[in-house]
Amino acid sequence: MRHFFSIIVPVYNRKEEVEELLRSFQEQSYKNFEVVIVEDGSTIPCKEVVNLFEKNISIQYLYKENEGRSIARNKGMEMARGDYFVFLDSDCFAPKEYLQNLNENLSNHYVDCFGGKDMAHDSFSDLQKAINFSMTSFLTTGGIRGGKVRMEKFVPRSFNMGFSRETWEKVGGFREMFSEDIDISTRIHMKGCSISLLENVEVYHRRRTSLRKFAHQVYVFGMSRITLKMLYPDSLKLVHCLPAVFLLGCIGLLVLSVFWKKVAIIPLVFYLFLLFISALYSTKKIRIASLSILTSMIQLCGYGAGFIQAFTEHILLKHQRNTAKEKELRKGANE
Repeated sequence: MRHFFSIIVPVYNRKEEVEELLRSFQEQSYKNFEVVIVEDGSTIPCKEVVNLFEKNISIQYLYKENEGRSIARNKGMEMARGDYFVFLDSDCFAPKEYLQNLNENLSNHYVDCFGGKDMAHDSFSDLQKAINFSMTSFLTTGGIRGGKVRMEKFVPRSFNMGFSRETWEKVGGFREMFSEDIDISTRIHMKGCSISLLENVEVYHRRRTSLRKFAHQVYVFGMSRITLKMLYPDSLKLVHCLPAVFLLGCIGLLVLSVFWKKVAIIPLVFYLFLLFISALYSTKKIRIASLSILTSMIQLCGYGAGFIQAFTEHILLKHQRNTAKEKELRKGANE
């Protein structure tokens, strides 16, 4: 079966990235698709970039006021003509066999919802490659993002996921909240729809370009895990708590090494050594492996700090969610 795919991309001030994304779809070997660009109140619109590709790609473009990426995706689904929706972040682009592989997977073993992995392109900076390692390594994620060995069931992420039109009609759209992709994946699962990881449906994902932006992003990820627990009490697993345990453990080891014995720091040093060896094996570059130690520490400690703050605020102190605050934090994480 030849599916007609609608590639839905929410955009906020990502003009250059949209050009790279559209160029990758212009080069797709599978041609039965459209791209739906929803510009979410950008101050630097990408319409002129879209115009460059309209002769070669079927593109729908909508400019709307800034309401958040979830509402932008929902607008995209309302506009879409495809029988299967594919969601990509604007900082992603696809190998030329991406849609061909997706169509073959769905034709051979149809699923209502799929997720794919992300990877680093050779053109990415060393920092982006280091962040990619820390975001996908089993040593830092427990297999939640991108790994084959997993400590929880697979949950598609919105940088590379999709579902059928029928699934949308059954489940509804994205909600404007922390971790909206995990939320909709959970609702899809609860409706009894099939979900699968498609190993060969991968995208190149251009990570944050500064450590400050990356730290803010993972801090929001940590907070979002508690938001999900408030909505789905059974969703919180041991693996989600590990960064918070790691952060508290690091603080404890540092205190012990200062006030007791310096050898107390050895477990942390050994873990960092494992990270370096794993990153060196994966990237084959000493500089990237060295940066990976820093990005991994930022990821684990930033996520852990966000998790601990949200846990204290919402679980221990019983404060209700502040959706306006969540929206501002999410916006900062996406810039």
